[in-house]
Amino acid sequence: MQRIILLLGLLLAINLVYGQKRDSIPATKKVVLQDTTKKIDPQDTLKSVAQQDTTKKETRAERKAREKAEKERAKYYYKDILKDSARLEIERLTRVAWKRSMILPGWGQYTNQGLWWIKVPVIYGGFVASYFVFDYWQWYYKLFLDELQYRAANGQPSDGVLGIDSNWDVAGLVKFKDYGRRNRDLTVLVTLGWYGLNIVEAYVDSILKNRWNVSNDLSFKMSPTFMPTNSYALGMTGFSGKNMFAPGIKMTFTLK
Repeated sequence: MQRIILLLGLLLAINLVYGQKRDSIPATKKVVLQDTTKKIDPQDTLKSVAQQDTTKKETRAERKAREKAEKERAKYYYKDILKDSARLEIERLTRVAWKRSMILPGWGQYTNQGLWWIKVPVIYGGFVASYFVFDYWQWYYKLFLDELQYRAANGQPSDGVLGIDSNWDVAGLVKFKDYGRRNRDLTVLVTLGWYGLNIVEAYVDSILKNRWNVSNDLSFKMSPTFMPTNSYALGMTGFSGKNMFAPGIKMTFTLK
């Protein structure tokens, strides 16, 4: 019995020694795989782009100064060619002419000289005529408008020329009221066009006078004349021709 217990104790000791030896073997080193992908922060990206972009943004004051310098340069250069003093003076006279006509109609024509003593009365004559035409159509428009307002307020025609003693109905009054207003407004537009024509005439006359040579070598003349014509009539023996004359206008160009 003692031998069996001793044998079991010996076997137990051997197992303990063998198990301790196995535990003393170093464990295999685990390799941990790390994510090598670096996360990019958007703010860091913007900072790097801002550092790389060395172009300086133009401020509003700098842009205005640059545009002003370009306009100033355009006054003295034409397609990168420096303008001479004569060209600059001609351009100055042209600008002065049309700007003066814009400020005061006829002033540019007086600046250009020439036939200004004819042009200025024509310009102001057009304005005076426009005033009288406008005044007439304004009176015409108010005449029909007052009658319509009276009928709308009182329910019956007035004692005026468009009232009881006339045959005007409401539809006819409205039609002619709109007709007067349209002509009145058209007169205003024509007056504005006349004012613009005054500016254009001063500009064109200055260009023709200063930039092109309009000399006396070229002359133009118009005169009435009679032009010979041949007429044919059917007679007993056939057609017979007669020499006749018709009135006309003769235009003559003379080059010296």
